[in-house]
Amino acid sequence: MDDHSNRAGDEEHDVEIKTPAGTADAAFFHPSGNGPWPGVLLWPDAFGLRPAMRDMGRRLAAEGYAVLVPNPFYRTRKAPVFSRPMDFAVPAEREEIMKFVGTLNQDTVFTDGGAFLAWLDQQPQVNKRAKIGVQGYCMGGPLTVRTASLSERVGAGASFHGGGLVTQAPDSPHLLAPKIKAEMLIAVAANDDERDPQAKVKLKEAFDAAKVKNKIEVYNGARHGWCVKDMAGGIYNEAAAEKAWAELLALYKRALV
Repeated sequence: MDDHSNRAGDEEHDVEIKTPAGTADAAFFHPSGNGPWPGVLLWPDAFGLRPAMRDMGRRLAAEGYAVLVPNPFYRTRKAPVFSRPMDFAVPAEREEIMKFVGTLNQDTVFTDGGAFLAWLDQQPQVNKRAKIGVQGYCMGGPLTVRTASLSERVGAGASFHGGGLVTQAPDSPHLLAPKIKAEMLIAVAANDDERDPQAKVKLKEAFDAAKVKNKIEVYNGARHGWCVKDMAGGIYNEAAAEKAWAELLALYKRALV
């Protein structure tokens, strides 16, 4: 564990995590002083582990959590995966991004999610008696749902502008609802909802049928990616992002006990 930054109020470390597929690079954040604190796994969006995601980890640590932010693409390249800011609206850049996203499938997510949860529980800063939270952005949304289905250790899951939560595939994330014991928060981008308005309905039906406590909300006026500060094209929406953050903290306060 390499100390990347040690500042008043929190600690930050670059870490390496052994998985069945190799060694994942990641960042680990926690408050300084006496712990332990509830653990949180933060799945990045398609742009991976980078300063914007590290900032989220720091901010969450300042609220009293021990936060792991992994590089989901560790099989292919260490973080930061992209050497420059990427714009999904540019076809060539979108193609490059999707090459990395395409390296992830359900099996790798289950493998990695299980390894990351286990790593958190091995850290002295993590409270083993409290539930673990999992949150994700964009592609991290379905990763969050899949990870929540792995273990009763997960007490809360939160997806922000998650893509592909409900698909026609036999391994669609919403079909995992019967395996989820966590309380789920699903924050939906307005333009994602416009494109597939039935997705939230089917997801709600799946959660309710499985008796999964849930809140699913469309953020009107917020576009896909609105929570992430470095999104290109003016997509970041501070007011909507702060609302989502407040919802996340309220969820963790309730569920990570």
